[in-house]
Amino acid sequence: MKLTGTVTPDRPLIVVALPEEAAHLRTDLPVLLTGVGKVRAALAVTRALATGPLPLEIINLGTAGALHSGLAGTHEISRVVQHDFDSATIEALTGRSFGAPLDLLGSGPVLATGDVFVSDPALRAALAEQAHLVDMEGYAVAAAAADHGVPVRMIKHVSDEADAAAFASWTESVDACARILATWLTDWQRTR
Repeated sequence: MKLTGTVTPDRPLIVVALPEEAAHLRTDLPVLLTGVGKVRAALAVTRALATGPLPLEIINLGTAGALHSGLAGTHEISRVVQHDFDSATIEALTGRSFGAPLDLLGSGPVLATGDVFVSDPALRAALAEQAHLVDMEGYAVAAAAADHGVPVRMIKHVSDEADAAAFASWTESVDACARILATWLTDWQRTR
């Protein structure tokens, strides 16, 4: 976890998993690098929010794999789900719901989050039944923010097809994705 800048209640907190995804950000807003995966993301966001003050909102920028062929570009996520947590079984066992889908500020596609880099065609096909994109931190960021009452705007740029070529695709495209995400943030700030 690395926080650059100062969190204030009148400005958003930018949350990004990896330095590679934040490489081209030029902003006076605070930026939190969480590290990879749900645990690191949840811990980093929770620590930042618990320390206070709370930001106006969280803007989570990052890359995502496409679960549907032809899906490309930058998307503002409307809902995030966990794909590696068996909510139905846990609810059947306990009678309580844990890990339910979370609705966000956006009106775009659904994002599935899990602690696995999706590159298996069978897993991709299964995930495509419930979501459009896949990442490794989004749900955790949204859950930690929801726990503190902070709204989340989640912006994901497609870096790969979540298929057998995903490893090479992400590595080759992450810098271009980071430039696009930085441009999105600059443009968003101009409209505020």
